[in-house]
Amino acid sequence: MSKGLAIIMFSGEAEKFIPLAVLTQTAANLGVPIRIFVTGYALPYFTKNKPQPRFTREFEDMVPALLEGMKKLNMPQWYDILKEAKEVGDVKVYVCSLMAEVMGLKREDLDPIVDDMVGAAFFMTSAEGYQVIFI
Repeated sequence: MSKGLAIIMFSGEAEKFIPLAVLTQTAANLGVPIRIFVTGYALPYFTKNKPQPRFTREFEDMVPALLEGMKKLNMPQWYDILKEAKEVGDVKVYVCSLMAEVMGLKREDLDPIVDDMVGAAFFMTSAEGYQVIFI
């Protein structure tokens, strides 16, 4: 059994933020520590001026049913689920410092949900023994 769950969030596709939030919330409710490393195309969605994630063309046929189903279930948006998970459990959201630097972002540009801007070595060390998921 792993010590926790490490999620590397690289994708900026809207349909990938749902499993990020659901897996994080589920693990937090089970008492499993979670470490999220945000990099790549996901980075802009963890800034104060975050854009609305867009669904990919391959997924767009499912979007109306997905959104209607989420509405019927009164399911919050991915961000709110992630925020709630942080309140419930041991959830840390880290932004890749190298990617942030490349994109010209500073700590003050990041959304309050982000705990810190760290390098890959720090993330790998803090998630040692964790199960790793790449989204």
